Amino acid sequence: MEVIYVILLLVIIYLLVTNKNDYNQKIERVEFHLQELQRLLKQNNEVAKPGITSPIKPAPAEEIKKPVSPENIEWHKEVITDSTPPASTPEKSRFTPPVYKPISHEPELSFFERYPDLEKFIGENLVNKIGIGILVLAIGFFVKYAIDNNWIGPVGRVGIGVLCGGILIGIAHRLRHSYKAFSSVLVGGGIAILYFTITLAFHQFHLFGQTASFIIMVVITGLAVALSLFYDKQELGVIALIGGLSSPFMVSNGNANYNALFMYLVILNTGLLIIAYYKLWRILNASAFALTVIVFAGVMYTLTGPTYITGFIYATVLYLLFFAINVANNVRENKKFIAMDFTIILTNTALYFAAGLYLLTVMYEEQFRGLFSASLGGINLILSYLLFRNRKVDTNILYLLIGITLTFVSLTAPIQLHGQNITLFWSAEAVLLYWLYQKSGIKLMQLTSVVIWCTMLVSLVLDWTDVYGYPATTLTIIANKGFITTLTSAISSYLLFLLISKDEKAEVYGIKINAKIYRYCAFILLFLSGFFEVNHQFLSRYPDTWLNNLYLMLYVPVFVFTFYITIKKFAATPMRWQVTAGILAVCILIYLVFSQPFFDVQYTMLVQHKISTGHFIAHWVVAIFIGLLFYRLIFIVKANLTNEVLNIASWLLAAGIVIFLSVEMSLATNQLFYSATYPIERVETVYIKVGLPILWGAASFALMWLGMRNKARILRIISLTLFSITLIKLFVFDIRNIPPAGKIAAFFCLGVLLLIVSFMYQKVKKIIVDDATTTHE
Repeated sequence: MEVIYVILLLVIIYLLVTNKNDYNQKIERVEFHLQELQRLLKQNNEVAKPGITSPIKPAPAEEIKKPVSPENIEWHKEVITDSTPPASTPEKSRFTPPVYKPISHEPELSFFERYPDLEKFIGENLVNKIGIGILVLAIGFFVKYAIDNNWIGPVGRVGIGVLCGGILIGIAHRLRHSYKAFSSVLVGGGIAILYFTITLAFHQFHLFGQTASFIIMVVITGLAVALSLFYDKQELGVIALIGGLSSPFMVSNGNANYNALFMYLVILNTGLLIIAYYKLWRILNASAFALTVIVFAGVMYTLTGPTYITGFIYATVLYLLFFAINVANNVRENKKFIAMDFTIILTNTALYFAAGLYLLTVMYEEQFRGLFSASLGGINLILSYLLFRNRKVDTNILYLLIGITLTFVSLTAPIQLHGQNITLFWSAEAVLLYWLYQKSGIKLMQLTSVVIWCTMLVSLVLDWTDVYGYPATTLTIIANKGFITTLTSAISSYLLFLLISKDEKAEVYGIKINAKIYRYCAFILLFLSGFFEVNHQFLSRYPDTWLNNLYLMLYVPVFVFTFYITIKKFAATPMRWQVTAGILAVCILIYLVFSQPFFDVQYTMLVQHKISTGHFIAHWVVAIFIGLLFYRLIFIVKANLTNEVLNIASWLLAAGIVIFLSVEMSLATNQLFYSATYPIERVETVYIKVGLPILWGAASFALMWLGMRNKARILRIISLTLFSITLIKLFVFDIRNIPPAGKIAAFFCLGVLLLIVSFMYQKVKKIIVDDATTTHE
């Protein structure tokens, strides 16, 4: 027991030493000012004579521009002298006494600056606290000695303890006016003696039952609270708190009564709430929170099945109590919240959330964890609304509570939902939060919306891996979680684009939000929703057939062309022509680069007979849409590009069209002429040596005709270039090993085309000359 006494003594001394003795300092400051004023008045009476103007010179008006509260100023002595006094002032009146003017408080001084006289600090401030601690310890040792020698019986022992505690409190009360700080120290010692005495009376002497001992402890705690308010000392409040929290354990008999213990904690902290409403004692609030958490956490892990719900209910009540304790005085006095207040509120919320999840888990009620998270967000939303109704409350606490609300609402999805449901939840939440931001003007909601939207994209990528990462898995067409989640995310992104477009100041802490990012993201997600769906459905149903590539190449141009037409006709703000042209060009390029799978699919159909040839109709539909994309791209380029860039684009488009026609004609000849007698290899060889020269010749003729008709010199140059390539290919590579019929067809067609071109040049010579002259000029 001696060790316990020493530890408690040190704790009490530490708490008492932390007292700054503000009251004594204020008294000393006032006494000093009174002495200075008395000295000044005496000096003035000695110097002033009848008929002589008073030498007291008021401070200039510009030095004091507005009233200053006496509590917030110090008096600074400034001697004002005038080397050239007015002529009307007699010689004796040249004496000017000091003039006092108020100045603002300087920054808080350090310990040695506040107490330059260390001896005085020790004698007046420290010795009394150490003395009362030693006195309490001495009384304890005396009583113990008397008990060991059987001088005093059990009742007498308890009576001595109560008498000593009462005497200390009585002496303190008598000295309260003259020595308020010292008397508060005596009160703390008296309260500690009473706690220890009742504890001994219950455990060692069995003079009181458990209920009676507990009631006495509560009465002592109430007395300590009342004295702390009376003396206006939070150190006494801390002593009362420690004693109050220790009381149940001091009178414990080993039997767990969780309901009574939790009820006592609630009652004790309700009293603390009353104190906190009138006094801003942050040390007391922090001490109460820390000690209650320690007690509750220690008890919570000893709970059993029937008491889990009891613990959950009381945890909720204590959570709300500590929130109220840490905001009560600030709201009442309209004061600013500081870092300690925010820290306790956040820690209180986090610990309650952790305790709730733990209790739900041990109760095997995991299905309610998401509901618990959402409810906690709702509670903070209600609290923020109640504080918002007080127009003078610090707005920082509102932002904190709204942030907590958004956090728990967002956590509901990963806690309660699984997989794609999380993405669906976040996609809806991102839109809702931005809409609420536009209605309320709370920037925190805007920031949270952006963060949630980015988190939604990450979650969506994880969903793709989970849904489409296993090609053998068969999914319901369209009505599956992968397609629906991606489509919902696309719609969410487009709704955010619409909301942000209406926001003229779409900024997040100075960073501009570009609404077009959301529109482009919506377009990409919409495209990927169908792309992944088509790819997976054909991979899972027709493995090892390349059929998924055939239908992907159908999906891409159909989607791009449909989207282009829709945007052009219905969009309020159409895309820039550069973006549109880029999308069309990329789509055509993808088709040309990845054209090899068409031949693989055709080989699988014609030679291996793995799939029906009816699927190849999809390819001819693709060819039609690619032709339409070429047509639209030509018009966009022609309408918006300058001559120099247009010439380059003409070369690229002409090359693309020729390659596209070459591929399609090759696939068509394979489809028409393949048979058991003529294998695909033979058909392709004949096409390359005979069909391509004829096709390229016809294409060059078409380019020549267009160039002459539209006076486009670049098209005529491209035509002649293509003719040259065709002739070189024919005479250098294709003339060998060609069947006679093929040679006749190739040479005949090329000869006729060249004669027609020559005739056209002669027929429209004047047009060409005029065109050349215009170009030269």
